[in-house]
Amino acid sequence: MSDNILEMKNITKTFPGVKALDNVNFSVKRGEIHCLVGENGAGKSTLMKVLSGVYGFGTYSGDIVYDNEVVRFKNIADSEQKGIAIIYQELALIPELSVYENIFFGHEIMKGKTIDWNETIVRADEMLKKVRLNVDPSMKVKNLGVGNQQLVEIAKALSKNVKLLILDEPTASLNEDDSKNLLELIKELKKQGVTCIMISHKLKEVKAIADTITVLRDGATICSLDGTEKEISEAEIIKNMVGREIDNIYPARINHKISDKIVFEIKDWTVEDPLKGREILHNVNMKIREGEIVGLQGLMGAGRTELALSIFGNTPHYNITSGELVMEGRTLNIRSPREAINEGIAYVSEDRKGNGLILIQDIKYNNTIANLKELTDGIVINANEEIKVSNFYKDSINIKAPSIEQKVGNLSGGNQQKVQLAKWMFVHPKLLILDEPTRGIDVGAKFEIYTLMNRLVEEGMSIIMISSELPEVLGMSDRLYVMSEGTITGELEALEATEEKVMALAIKH
Repeated sequence: MSDNILEMKNITKTFPGVKALDNVNFSVKRGEIHCLVGENGAGKSTLMKVLSGVYGFGTYSGDIVYDNEVVRFKNIADSEQKGIAIIYQELALIPELSVYENIFFGHEIMKGKTIDWNETIVRADEMLKKVRLNVDPSMKVKNLGVGNQQLVEIAKALSKNVKLLILDEPTASLNEDDSKNLLELIKELKKQGVTCIMISHKLKEVKAIADTITVLRDGATICSLDGTEKEISEAEIIKNMVGREIDNIYPARINHKISDKIVFEIKDWTVEDPLKGREILHNVNMKIREGEIVGLQGLMGAGRTELALSIFGNTPHYNITSGELVMEGRTLNIRSPREAINEGIAYVSEDRKGNGLILIQDIKYNNTIANLKELTDGIVINANEEIKVSNFYKDSINIKAPSIEQKVGNLSGGNQQKVQLAKWMFVHPKLLILDEPTRGIDVGAKFEIYTLMNRLVEEGMSIIMISSELPEVLGMSDRLYVMSEGTITGELEALEATEEKVMALAIKH
């Protein structure tokens, strides 16, 4: 019997206008944790969709050998019958159903012609114990945090007697504690005999957990690295991912001088959330200079996104109880996002798929929707000008797609993020608020976005960058503010900021 539980041989998958996979070979040893890495658009998710039957037999060429047998999965149900389960970054749970209903949804435990709910609850409790989740199985999934929902998804996979578990960016939306807990669980599943394939952009996690690392680039297998023989450096992984060495992931700004001019100021900003029935921001004060990147750091729940949304005119959800916003010496009265845009403020959402983009529309539509007035002649959109503008941004920020007619939902995460950035660049803001600008994208795309940020501030724009990745904030900011429990607990210049100083302010009450 082969040591490999899986061998994918010469897998080729083509979509209209693009070859997503080009003779990919991919082998996974039985009982290992195998990490699959590569830039956005490298083909990682496509390869796993071929394996799991999302792209069924006949839609690709090549062979899949699973458990020493050539398999031809027509759909997900076929792969699940063989013990393969895939968990996506966007969880496939039904919020209004209970935990036990979600765990056995689609493979219910029957007693005659009816569902045996008593046995379902007992078995669900067993699965929850396996994933170390101590919650009431009758609790609705919508009342769980994202980290616990992720564990319910894994419990659901285990309930199907999974042998090979595929996790696509499992920690992308988790905080540090939940991420650590999930990685420990994956190690525990390995001890129980479950083989895991994990797609991740977080190279520190990959290094910490992987027995083997396979790198894809431009739809082809570049190499497989054995993490059990020697420690693999991040630099080696990055070089294989992007095809070149990136000595400093945070590009330097050459001869860039920040103006003394204060472009934007937040004064004694206090905000109440009626749904929560309490204040969520208390006397926040910030100053942003022209041509400056200001980092905004804090732990989960510190109020960073709430601050951004309240500045951007999200007033139907929040009550501004006191304070003022001042743009270039003029007090603003912003009551909606449209008024914020008109005042020169743009907000790039942390949730690009849910709030930032219209996935069923093309690049052109998404690039121009926030500033159609610049393209209209009377009430008619100038189609030629719209094409010209969209092609300009596609080329200038390197959106990788066959054309501006490409549907945004079919782009990789990094290219979706570039489309979202282009959308807001087209409104020509004075202040750009970036909320988790590199979440869920690869190191190459991150470098491109950092380079773009540097270009924008060199041209005179000011940026507030919210990020949960502390090295990113330290690497890109000229100055940073730290928040805790809805208030600013400290301000640090980039040269004096350290991880220890930031964390001390982040836990300050």
